[in-house]
Amino acid sequence: MPNDPGPESLLRVVVVGAGAVGSFLGGTLAATGVDVTLLGRRPYAGPDAGALKLHEPSGNRTVTLRRASDPADIAAADLAIVAVKAFDLETALETTRRWPGAAILTAQNGVGAEAVADAWIPYPAPLLAGSLTTAVEPAEDGTRRLRTGGIGVAVVRDDEAGAGAGLATRLVAAWTAGGLPAVLCRDADAMKWSKLLANLVGNATSAILDMDPAAIYADKRSYAIERAQLLEALAVMRALGLKPVGLPGADVRMLLRGIRLPAVVGRPLVARGIGGARGGKSPSLRLHVRGGGTGPTEVRWLNGAVAAAGARVGVPTPVNEALTAIVDEVAVDPTRAAHFAGWPGRLAEAVAARTAGP
Repeated sequence: MPNDPGPESLLRVVVVGAGAVGSFLGGTLAATGVDVTLLGRRPYAGPDAGALKLHEPSGNRTVTLRRASDPADIAAADLAIVAVKAFDLETALETTRRWPGAAILTAQNGVGAEAVADAWIPYPAPLLAGSLTTAVEPAEDGTRRLRTGGIGVAVVRDDEAGAGAGLATRLVAAWTAGGLPAVLCRDADAMKWSKLLANLVGNATSAILDMDPAAIYADKRSYAIERAQLLEALAVMRALGLKPVGLPGADVRMLLRGIRLPAVVGRPLVARGIGGARGGKSPSLRLHVRGGGTGPTEVRWLNGAVAAAGARVGVPTPVNEALTAIVDEVAVDPTRAAHFAGWPGRLAEAVAARTAGP
């Protein structure tokens, strides 16, 4: 690896995507002395380009880093963290080619980003994956963490010298020291699919119904849809030979125990744990669909990814297919959005109609 920093040298990190997630990932690394540059689409207009404030539940802190809007201003990097929405991934990966030999870490929700990156980034550059379980949102002077959580890191592919494995170990140590609990996961696919299960919870349904996840899980009609989509995803994981793993702040294995129970027993148990799981932040699909987002949603990498993988391994996923289609409808059709808003029964009818046999 041409830019291998070695175990003792300063790690040079470029974060492609200076939104809430990218700023948080970069900021927590910078807190430990890592050389971090946030690469955004537009020039930074804040008061101090060399500082970023991390708003934490336990108090605020300011870290030192650099900002750039032109990748040509960044001479070299050992690692590029790609922290953009899944539908912007290929553009971001094209940018990372400016730093030949730099390792890449994908930090997208859902599954599929690593396969895209593997095709884009030539060997021998190592490819890592990250699964962030901490809820964050942008702040005027930095980023705000809404709930505790952490990050899983896994090696997707490595070079012959094992530089990726060494880098993953360094990142886990640095993020943990910077206040973001991190774990090294042996299987990148199992890690990403486990995080996907967490991403599915109250996400598509909240976008369609414009309701909070706690209310969705409290209603037996929308709970039935949630339970079905998760059981489908779990069946796909089994067919792929993957087992759910626990991540800091998001051990989906506990959720799955409740989901597997009969609904009359499991729903009250699961519903109690859902309310605070996102720290008060609306799910990503709801923020996009109901918050005025433009362009495609990420449902293709969430429920759509479950459906696509199910088709490959021969596992039926009718509920995930239905939710994917309905989210896309609601995102572009205000009349359709109004029809479902606040009406779990209407969503149950729509899913039933789409999943009914011929």
